[in-house]
Amino acid sequence: MPKPTWRQRLRPLELLVMAAILGVFAGLIVFMGTRQPILGLIFAGVAFIVSLVGLAMLALSTAPTSEERDDLADQDRSVLDRGDDLRNRGH
Repeated sequence: MPKPTWRQRLRPLELLVMAAILGVFAGLIVFMGTRQPILGLIFAGVAFIVSLVGLAMLALSTAPTSEERDDLADQDRSVLDRGDDLRNRGH
């Protein structure tokens, strides 16, 4: 099994950082509007979780690039497209 590249290893960190930025932004907007730090923290946490789930679902739905496809021997489609074979076979 080939070793993953730096890009492949840092992909989850990129998603976490983007979700954290969205969470902080939402928390700051709520804090500036209400001047209640607890409410700002609650909204920041909720926005972080929601954006993390959304970004993860978007990452799962994308097809791998040609470089990733070369590294993956037995899978050449996105995660959500794998069920098409079963539907086409009549199972």
